[in-house]
Amino acid sequence: MKKILIAAAFYAGFATIAAQAASPNDKDQKTWYHKDYATTKVYGVNTENAYKFLESKGLKPKTVVVGVLDSGVEVDHPGLAKNMWKNPNEIPNNGKDDDGNGYVDDVYGWNFLGGKNGDIDVDNMEVTRVVKKYQSVFEGTDSAENKENQAKMPEEFAMYMKSKEIFTKKSQEAKQNVQLYTMINNSIPDMVKLLGDKTLTKENLAAIKPSTQQEAMAMQVLAQVANDPQVAGKPASEVKTYMEGQMKEALDYFTPQAEKGYNLDFDPRKEIVGDNYDDYSEKNYGNNHYEGPDAKHGTHVAGIIAGLANGSEPQYGVASRVAKIMTVRAVPDGDERDKDVANAIRYAVDNGAKILNMSFGKPVSPGKNVVWDAFKYAESKGVLLVKAAGNENEDIAEHQYFPTNFKSTSDEKPFISNMIVVGSNTNDANALKSSFSNYDKKMVDVFAPGSEIYSTVPDGKYEYLQGTSMASPVVAGASAVLLAYMPNLKPEQIIESLVKTTNASTNNGFENLSRSAGVIDVAKAAEYAYKNFYKADMPTKSTKKPVKKQKPHKAIDKTKL
Repeated sequence: MKKILIAAAFYAGFATIAAQAASPNDKDQKTWYHKDYATTKVYGVNTENAYKFLESKGLKPKTVVVGVLDSGVEVDHPGLAKNMWKNPNEIPNNGKDDDGNGYVDDVYGWNFLGGKNGDIDVDNMEVTRVVKKYQSVFEGTDSAENKENQAKMPEEFAMYMKSKEIFTKKSQEAKQNVQLYTMINNSIPDMVKLLGDKTLTKENLAAIKPSTQQEAMAMQVLAQVANDPQVAGKPASEVKTYMEGQMKEALDYFTPQAEKGYNLDFDPRKEIVGDNYDDYSEKNYGNNHYEGPDAKHGTHVAGIIAGLANGSEPQYGVASRVAKIMTVRAVPDGDERDKDVANAIRYAVDNGAKILNMSFGKPVSPGKNVVWDAFKYAESKGVLLVKAAGNENEDIAEHQYFPTNFKSTSDEKPFISNMIVVGSNTNDANALKSSFSNYDKKMVDVFAPGSEIYSTVPDGKYEYLQGTSMASPVVAGASAVLLAYMPNLKPEQIIESLVKTTNASTNNGFENLSRSAGVIDVAKAAEYAYKNFYKADMPTKSTKKPVKKQKPHKAIDKTKL
């Protein structure tokens, strides 16, 4: 599932998440994830020094294609257009499959969430699909048959029970959140009225006395919002605009979950895509609608990898000088389907992507074996997989987050060598782990900046978003930089270079949250890869003089003697 964390989320008690440390208009804040920890003490990834080191060695970069498996990408965004991959063997818009790969007019990539009848926007959560499929099998009207099915299908039954528990909890939470945010949204006029001609400060709020229950709730929200530097000290008109934007984002996020994501009767697949969903071998479906109905998440991810500074916008991706973005749409508003994920991986690999970013995940995976087969296929082709750890603030050894590179949480090592799993860090060294980020000392490899990341979004705009969805493309971009200058690097060598050169921290137990115990540093990783893999593979010049070959003697014709 694509997960965008609301910039100022109001949960129980209207407690806001940690506010960003600088104004959203601060140029320094917009590019903080590129910073050098050694000189700034901010856990950025040291982007510029990586380029300087690699170029100081006389290395010339080769373009690296990065597949963004996501919700879609606005391919003509001014900050992305020049760094979009184009299929060299496809003639645009001629209605033909020119390159014979099974996909018509796939110029920038492909969309596995569409068909001749349009495109999927909102889809179910995977737990909803599992409950719907197995409810009558394991908890039907015939108790004897239920027990027999439970005994015959223990793995499916365990998945069903897990899904049922999550479905029951999350569907109720989604409905409650819609009610909560609707109430807050309805109280915005009261906030404006209470503030009047005063600015939003704690001192001014202390002098205001609400007279109704609605006003009391409005005051409670204002008291929390007053801690947010984006609106603290602002007049009522600006508070109104800010709150309306926040509530729209919240309701846009939770309403589809409540009405469709956790709705057992909702299923858009057959009508729109038109494939036989149960046939995992089927791959030639979809369309070339690269953007889809909502490309916010995928466009933001793409910008973190390869965005280009545009006009007055300073934002640029970690691999902006060396990467091209291939968009493969496979993630709806809801949970991605295993069939689409597997096909998206194979499409990207077959069409030349060397790194795949996967900023999505879910708690259960009925088709995990099909996805794992695609992982192995990518491994056989030397393709690196970069995966977000997830946003539930959970230990993923205890709460699995699919797709995963561990077939069992008890396994000591991943079953593939080409995947790196990424947690999210902030720009605050004293609270380095993002509050939402999943973690595990064995199953998460590294951390990377993922809180308050400024990047491209549709309609040529830019926004701050946060999540491990943002941290993963930082690592994908870093990997692309290494591979561009040292194209013979193998995925496991890139992973080792990133893992062994992190900037470590022991604050608040951060060293126990990932295998590397730190945040990636692209410059350090570049030096490590150059020394241990690239330079080591270079042929050494022999100090001995080459032996001069003698000309072969001509055979003697004895008849002429």
